[in-house]
Amino acid sequence: MSHVDRITIDPAKRGGKPCIRGLRITVYDILDYLAGGMTEEQVLADFPELEREDIRASLAFAADRERGFVAGP
Repeated sequence: MSHVDRITIDPAKRGGKPCIRGLRITVYDILDYLAGGMTEEQVLADFPELEREDIRASLAFAADRERGFVAGP
């Protein structure tokens, strides 16, 4: 899964943190919810503007950043 089309970085939103499709929901928010024990279904129910592919893109983004493929703010 490529995150290129789903993860946006805009200095005017959320301090330039990576966000989902220009929304104010950050990659870190998604990862934090999942790490806290929420299921994908629960995240999607709480945030109806999200799509399952957004969650997968967040995970791919985090994996790429860990490997050093993505520069961070």
